[in-house]
This record gives sequence, structure tokens and C-alpha cells, in this order.
Amino acid sequence: MSPSLISPDILASYAADAAREVAGVSGLVGSALHRHDGVRVTREDGRLGVELHLALAWGASVPAVGAQVQSAVSDYLARMADVRPDVVDVVVDEFTPKP
Repeated sequence: MSPSLISPDILASYAADAAREVAGVSGLVGSALHRHDGVRVTREDGRLGVELHLALAWGASVPAVGAQVQSAVSDYLARMADVRPDVVDVVVDEFTPKP
């Protein structure tokens, strides 16, 4: 199946699953303003972009978790949908308290 035939909603779901598996990620943060549930997938000029809005656990290293999320999302999309995003942007919207 051609990657261009795969729904952006399916790719967003895969990206969300991959991000949630990374240690330090507490969850996704949705926005009614931008109409997304924590993940936006865009296709422009043949380029695939993924933007994730995350909540991280208090004390998590933002650079380390961000890099792990970028890698996990790229690998997961390659494995599940045979597509590699050109960019994976990670936005930390909030921190959750320690349990």
C-alpha cells in the first residue's frame, strides 16, 4: 500500500502509540484550538510531518525524552506503515506531578 493512501488519522494513532511507550511520557495533550488530540500529521509538498504535544512526568529530561519520542515514532511508522516522516516535532505542553 502506498504511504500516501494511509489516512493521516491512522498515522497519528500509530505515532501516539509509539510516544506513549517512551519512559517519561505521561500522555498526550489535545487542543480544541488547533483541532488535534495530541498528534497532528501533515503532508505538504510530498513531505510528511508529525507534531506531538506531550505531558511529561515531573523530573523527566526534556531533551532525552524528546529524542526518544522522535526515534520511537519514526521507527514505529516505518514498521507499521512503511513510511518515514521527514520531521517529528515534539512539544512539551505540561508536566505531571510525581506519583
